[in-house]
Amino acid sequence: MKKSIITGIGHYVPGNIVSNDDLAKVMDTNDEWIQERTGIKERRHLGKHSGVTTSDLGTKAAEIAIRNAGLTAKDIDFILFATLSPDYYFPGCGVLLQKNLGCDTIGALDVRNQCSGFVYALSTADAYIRSGMYKNVLVVGAENHSFGLDMSTRGRGVSVIFGDGAGAVVVSASDDENSGIISTNMHSEGEFAEELAVQFPGTKLGWSDVMLEEGNTLTPEQIYPYMNGNFVFKHAVTRFPESIREAFENSGESIEDLKLFIPHQANLRISQFVQRQLGLRDDQVFNNIQKYGNTTAASIPIALSEAYAEGRFQKGDLICMTAFGSGFTWGSVLMRW
Repeated sequence: MKKSIITGIGHYVPGNIVSNDDLAKVMDTNDEWIQERTGIKERRHLGKHSGVTTSDLGTKAAEIAIRNAGLTAKDIDFILFATLSPDYYFPGCGVLLQKNLGCDTIGALDVRNQCSGFVYALSTADAYIRSGMYKNVLVVGAENHSFGLDMSTRGRGVSVIFGDGAGAVVVSASDDENSGIISTNMHSEGEFAEELAVQFPGTKLGWSDVMLEEGNTLTPEQIYPYMNGNFVFKHAVTRFPESIREAFENSGESIEDLKLFIPHQANLRISQFVQRQLGLRDDQVFNNIQKYGNTTAASIPIALSEAYAEGRFQKGDLICMTAFGSGFTWGSVLMRW
């Protein structure tokens, strides 16, 4: 059976840096308040009128990953695109990426699992590779959050957290038994779907009717993201360790041999809590939320790309990537580089 290895990796973030002090100019907040609760110092924002879309960001990251894999767009057999901020309500970003890259008329699948999107997409790519169906799968996580954030005091609990960016990997078939994805797991708990959600557009509360009416009564609370912060935090710090331990138990590997843990960059306090629970050293955990904020589906591939560029791991090293987010959904990918 073929193994799945990452042969190319890349990321892209907008050049516009938005500091906590910048946010303090448009909402009632300050640097100390934000850092104490999230660990975030700054993030990248395209802004509401940039003209740059989520698929544009994904394209830039994908081009780097494909080039680093020593391939061309014609070598890609399938696309998996994870995002919660697509260019259109439909179609999804995967087909737009196929067009932008100039790939053949290959399949393109969108993954709508928010913060867990990249883990779900990478797990799916692994399954396709191991089945023998595809040889080179492009997996992208990209987000343009800033177009849809409430940049006022009313929305500060959510808006200070999120940033824009994209990361991508090429997952290829390999016969190398000493490298590649070792185990994956994916979970969901829809009971808590509304604890972290955007209601509009959607059919849950009849928005299909509202959208057709003149003078509709949509409110900011219905349009902008809602998050029950404390509730999400409590579940995240439970599910993170569970998923990580499951990944190691299913693999037969020991957590003592872990070289690098790359968590979804949701909140620095969550990462630090999980690190303490698992007894990991600082050098075993990679965090970059301080400068990018939470880029949702893009956060793990951006962090993986940066960690690789910094030489934080080498061939043969054990890496674990874990995410938790809206849905609730969560999961892990354990791999040997």
